[in-house]
Amino acid sequence: MTHTGFTQQAFDAFLESRNEPGWLVDQRRSAWKTFCDKPVPTRGEEEWLRTDIRLFKLDKFNLPINGIAHSEATEPLLTSGISLGGHCASLNSHPIRSHIEPKWEKQGVVFGSLDRLVDQHGELIQRCLLQRTIAPDHDKFSALQAACWSGGTLLYVPRGVVVDEPFHAFSMLTNQAVDLGHVIVVMEEDSEATLLCESTSAGDVAGGLHCGAVELILGPRSRLRFVELQNWDHRVWHFAHQKAVVQRDASIQWTIGALGGRLAKVNQTVSLVGEGAQSQVNGTMFTEGTQQLSYHTLQHHEAPSCRSDFLYKAALQDKSRTVWRGMIKVDKEAQKTDGYQRNDNLLLSSRARADSIPGLEIEADDVRCTHGSTTGRVDDELVFYAQSRGYTRKEAIRMIVTGFFQQIFDRITIDSVRQALGQAIARRVRDYD
Repeated sequence: MTHTGFTQQAFDAFLESRNEPGWLVDQRRSAWKTFCDKPVPTRGEEEWLRTDIRLFKLDKFNLPINGIAHSEATEPLLTSGISLGGHCASLNSHPIRSHIEPKWEKQGVVFGSLDRLVDQHGELIQRCLLQRTIAPDHDKFSALQAACWSGGTLLYVPRGVVVDEPFHAFSMLTNQAVDLGHVIVVMEEDSEATLLCESTSAGDVAGGLHCGAVELILGPRSRLRFVELQNWDHRVWHFAHQKAVVQRDASIQWTIGALGGRLAKVNQTVSLVGEGAQSQVNGTMFTEGTQQLSYHTLQHHEAPSCRSDFLYKAALQDKSRTVWRGMIKVDKEAQKTDGYQRNDNLLLSSRARADSIPGLEIEADDVRCTHGSTTGRVDDELVFYAQSRGYTRKEAIRMIVTGFFQQIFDRITIDSVRQALGQAIARRVRDYD
């Protein structure tokens, strides 16, 4: 019998199909109870004030219980011309392939499908999941993810291991399917690695749901470059909770490319919990049609002498909309904090809208924190100047948009990522109204 929807019967069938250890089943059941008790968020809540999901109907989707749907091949964008240390892929929340280069496996690196690694590395995964970096009771979507994650990715780098080849995780979604991927990265002290995560729709998609989570755990003096390209079809609902925990003298460079989705609601947090920890967060957003991308970000300084550098840029055309609400929070103990936060928006249409809400919450008295935001339209004089040099209007606008994002591109140290983001954005630019 096939159980549909997100019902108790469907959840029981989901658990039965997975054959997982008891501790994980208990954890899933606890989160499922939270999911059932939590209401769907409404605009009456401060966090959802500018994000309307009344048209979202969870009962139109099903838990990923049955086999993998077949789909035409979809090529990743981020891996062109680079040598990978490992790669894994999932389709509709089911793992389909995974590989790690033997030289890294011999050094103790673990990489692959979270589902398939539970049996081999249960103690490590249990330790990560029990830490609860992301609270299941934050909202209904975090509870659903904690209860029903599947098709996820694990990267574990042991103490002192420096991986000089990127790992790549690829998630694909077919028509009306569900993706509940959960990404976990664990960096032990003095380790270094790069992980490229890419999500896209495969074939002709008329709708879908992604409810995901990302947990990045950095030990002392570790270094992580984490790249996330969200390229779902424009009819996919996208909800995610993402958090990095950065220990003493560790550093993370976190780059986000947000291009797809009908509506995206993402909570992104970086917690600097050890003295001397550093973070750099780079975000590029491009919206078109009636898309809405809502990102709530938090730079949480919990320890002294930490530095956070945050820059998001968004370009909007047609009737699309972005919402960014950012906060730098400095705890009382976090003296000598250096925090920077900025969001710039470029409107390519008179009908587009960008809501930008930066904020500071500071309890320490020896800090340097700055924030800012800008929103404006394309300068017609720049368009005219380019056209006078022989460019078409569309080519001129494309150059202006590329220049707008150049500050972000300059921060990205991986050539394939920089080129993929630039090309993906340029292809979407149309004439300016």
